[in-house]
Amino acid sequence: MTVEAPRIDVVVVQPTPFCNIDCTYCYLPSRNDKTLIAQSTVRNLFAKLFASGWASQSVNVIWHAGEPLVAPLAFYREAFEAIERLRPPDIGIMHSFQSNGMLLSPAWCDLIEEWHVDIGISIDGPRHLHDRHRVTRSGQGTFDKTLAGIRLLRERGMPFHTISVLSRDGLDAADEMYAFFVAEGIDHVCFNVEESEGQHTSDMLAADDVRARFRRFLTRFWQLARASDKVKFVREVDTMISAVFRPNAAPFRNQQVEPLAMLNVDCRGNLSTFSPELLGYKQADYNDFIIGNINTDSMEQIRDSRWLAAMQRDIDAGVAKCRASCEYFSICGGGAPMNKLTENGSFDSTKTVFCSLIQMAAADVVLASARELQKSWREEAAPAQA
Repeated sequence: MTVEAPRIDVVVVQPTPFCNIDCTYCYLPSRNDKTLIAQSTVRNLFAKLFASGWASQSVNVIWHAGEPLVAPLAFYREAFEAIERLRPPDIGIMHSFQSNGMLLSPAWCDLIEEWHVDIGISIDGPRHLHDRHRVTRSGQGTFDKTLAGIRLLRERGMPFHTISVLSRDGLDAADEMYAFFVAEGIDHVCFNVEESEGQHTSDMLAADDVRARFRRFLTRFWQLARASDKVKFVREVDTMISAVFRPNAAPFRNQQVEPLAMLNVDCRGNLSTFSPELLGYKQADYNDFIIGNINTDSMEQIRDSRWLAAMQRDIDAGVAKCRASCEYFSICGGGAPMNKLTENGSFDSTKTVFCSLIQMAAADVVLASARELQKSWREEAAPAQA
């Protein structure tokens, strides 16, 4: 089972596993490790990627899987310049940081502006929600420093988005979350639901009403956003609209089930694919999900790895079962392998609580809104037809 011509759209690079805070729901197993990826590893990665001919016309390079801003500014200047020298003229690169925002400074903003880096800031809403889970190594809240980073971006007029993890209290706080975002000028928002991944096990997903609560949250938050237009983008709803109402002939891809569509690289050059959260997760049956090392293996050897083939076999089997059994398959494409593995114990499985939230609940919100709109149009048209 070989992928003859992979299409690599996303490269997740771990500059360091280290994180300067200690969120209660974090799944990263090595966040005390201060190893910094070598510049030679970065050069090897992009030299081999571009030489392979497998890179998409536009590649999103996400610096993540640790707090990216704990790496020195000079590290990124050297890395970005090296990648730019290697980049073929017909391939575009978009660099992205997903950060807690606490280390942002004018100098970091200069780098982000110079290289047009897309930046996302993790903030879980108002202080009492954020500081419940996003804490320092000593258990202190991080809200003030994260908010200072957001305000610095706003002062500079720099675009950014936020990602908020919804735990138990957050699911019932749509109005409060919305008011907070509006007050802080945050107009592009994304939501994750606290989940079981890696070494973190969440008891929230076991609750019988979690899907209904998340659906209520999204419905209310989106209603508020549409009414005022002060929050312009809600990822879970806006991306679902595109998925639900795309033309019949429009292709749909789930990059998490497509081998090498996402290439994930740790600070030592080890490679994985499919769900980025698999990087650093341990399971002997799949060689800890490592399919090669960019410093020692060719791209062809990585593509032909028997561990990649083993994962692909089982992931494909799970996707086939989803296709045969799930009415949401057309807007999902087979789910997230990491969640299948952690929730169900196997890639070769179907529905997870996670997909019932992020895919099913979000689709339910969009479809319910479409039905309401259709009903309104019919009622408006009725008098004219009488």
